[in-house]
Amino acid sequence: MSAEPGELHLIPVTLGDVDPRLVLPASALQAASGLDYFLAENAKSARQFLKNIEHLRPLRELQIECFDKDSSPERAGELLQPLLAGRSAGVLSEAGSPAVADPGALLVAAAHRLRIRVVPHVGPSAILLALMASGFNGQRFAFHGYLPVPKDDCRRAIAMRERESREQDQTQVFIETPYRNDQLLQAFCATCAASSRLCVASDLTLTGESVRSATIAEWATGKSEIGRRPSVFLLYAR
Repeated sequence: MSAEPGELHLIPVTLGDVDPRLVLPASALQAASGLDYFLAENAKSARQFLKNIEHLRPLRELQIECFDKDSSPERAGELLQPLLAGRSAGVLSEAGSPAVADPGALLVAAAHRLRIRVVPHVGPSAILLALMASGFNGQRFAFHGYLPVPKDDCRRAIAMRERESREQDQTQVFIETPYRNDQLLQAFCATCAASSRLCVASDLTLTGESVRSATIAEWATGKSEIGRRPSVFLLYAR
């Protein structure tokens, strides 16, 4: 008789250097501590997270396989084979909730194809936390990930999303590599209408957390710097 398939647990991790018990519910910590097989975006950060939650087993006894942005759907299927034999696994993002702006989505898609139960656990998502704190439209929003890097392409993309926001009454959500935060802020200020609103949410759930929602005119007045902190940008034009 063949074994029942295991489960694929989606385990949120912290958004930075903070005690996991402050931002993760006991149910998520308990689920992670009960697993010995992990599929991680970054093996090093995964090991640190498992150490921080005081996993019940020594780290050397845990199997951690890397699944990052360069991994394929075929690789996802390979990594899930132990689950078909009855073993359960946990998916760990480098930060926040797995499968949201994260390559773990391919693992989840493969699990559904293989009829493996997917179990999402509650935890921090910088995108949703920023939307909650922005004061913008939380009924209608779109997440676009990263904007183009070249200056002209970036500004064209911002202008397009600003039009969409105004026409559809929709909050537009973006993320950026921390070292480009201030360049992106400058691009918003140089491109958008003075009355459009921009929120920048940085270091969410961390000790340096800050959230500022203001008009483009207000952002452009004086010296505004974000620095190299993990940040979410939200644009809302009315």
